[in-house]
Amino acid sequence: MKLSEFEVAIAEEFGEFGRVLRRDTVIVALGNRTPDEALAAGIPTREVWFALCAAQDVPPQRWHGAGRPKPARG
Repeated sequence: MKLSEFEVAIAEEFGEFGRVLRRDTVIVALGNRTPDEALAAGIPTREVWFALCAAQDVPPQRWHGAGRPKPARG
């Protein structure tokens, strides 16, 4: 997941509140870091996205990115 995709997914899933979540939500799965701190520490955006989704109780079917369907395999 590219940073630009992460930013779009945050905006689509959380709206304007996404900026607050990125800055202020401390997530244990990210080493007690906020998403912004985790990204700055080099944690992959995909891992940060999944941790934020889990912490905010986003349904797993939307973890791929704000309700987008998972890509087809094959």
